[in-house]
Amino acid sequence: MDMLTGYASAHQHPFNVAVHMIGIPTIMLGAFIALSWANTEIAGMVFNGAHLATLILFVFYLTLDKLFSLTFLLYAVPVAYFATIIGAEPMATSGTVAAATFFGGYAAQFVGHVVEKSIPVVLKHPIQANLAAPFFTVVEIFKIVGLRDEMFNEVQRRIAEMREQQTA
Repeated sequence: MDMLTGYASAHQHPFNVAVHMIGIPTIMLGAFIALSWANTEIAGMVFNGAHLATLILFVFYLTLDKLFSLTFLLYAVPVAYFATIIGAEPMATSGTVAAATFFGGYAAQFVGHVVEKSIPVVLKHPIQANLAAPFFTVVEIFKIVGLRDEMFNEVQRRIAEMREQQTA
């Protein structure tokens, strides 16, 4: 809950949240394209770095919330699939797409933070931010469709408390 509260506190403005809902999977695509270049064949099946990253994130998210982690797979698996297809293209093509999606996704998110007037979490805690961001996307989907309201209310309460302590 602390990781979610910390991340959510810098993502309150609807524009910033919307930009992140697009930007995070876009960054994942760029990173996964590059990760797909490292692959190996095991028992006739090809596995690559995008598959491994998806598995690692999934296992980590299982420790946080089972339903969110399963929902994460609903978008991470297609992202890894398309990254693998793009990664199989010639390096000039796949490298360009990887760079454009990775850096373009981050650029869009920085614009979102300018609108929100908050410092991007990735500048303060780069590892935590990159681990939390795909999870945050799933959490936001649940918020948008009105599921798990009690959790969101608790996060908002904690954010208000945190901001109150900062001004005191």
